[in-house]
Amino acid sequence: MKLVLADDAVLLREGLAGLLTRLKCEVIAQADSAPSLLAAMKKLSAKNQLPDVVITDVRMPPNMGEDGLEAAIEIRRLYPKVGIMVLSQYVAPAYASTFFKQAPTGKASGGLGYLLKDRVSRVADFMRSLNVVASGGVVVDPEVATRLISADNSLLGDLTPRELEVLSLMAQGLSNTQIEERLFLSRATVAKHVANVFLKLGLSPDEENRRVRAVLTYLTETGGDSSQAVSREDNGLRY
Repeated sequence: MKLVLADDAVLLREGLAGLLTRLKCEVIAQADSAPSLLAAMKKLSAKNQLPDVVITDVRMPPNMGEDGLEAAIEIRRLYPKVGIMVLSQYVAPAYASTFFKQAPTGKASGGLGYLLKDRVSRVADFMRSLNVVASGGVVVDPEVATRLISADNSLLGDLTPRELEVLSLMAQGLSNTQIEERLFLSRATVAKHVANVFLKLGLSPDEENRRVRAVLTYLTETGGDSSQAVSREDNGLRY
């Protein structure tokens, strides 16, 4: 996996680069500011050497505001096939909301991720999340997700146990094809379950980020527990 790292904290950036290198990833560029990140991406694009994923902090020079986030959104616009993993120091749902709303999505787009920096210390989980983004999936930190969507009204109650299981696998970053393999279902059956999930969650076909929103709803209402579908079956519900 080829990566570009952007963070103004040199110790964190170099530490992350060392960790990823030991895990057989290739860090092809580093940046300490939003402008230098965009410049690095431009150079790599000119050489036809774009990374699989860009990992960037939210707050970076020159303004120490949302510069890293804005750079991520611009990279998404210019190089839509590149995955973007945003790392944030704080639980700031406004940043995540801005990212997912403004970062273009589509069938040919790369994956999107938004995690708290604390997750990096959980190496196995972080690498799994990074792989999900590299393969085109979506990853959202559960702590951020709980702040993104109000849980006043339960939307998951209308889902069948099978639809809930499909949604739980979506929340784990699995694609429709991977869900087919995991559940031994046909492509048409999985597509029907996914469509029903969107319909019951009130996500219309013209809403580009509806898979992201469906996952956020699931994480919010289950507290990030992707095993709930299994536990419901264990409690006596059958598909």
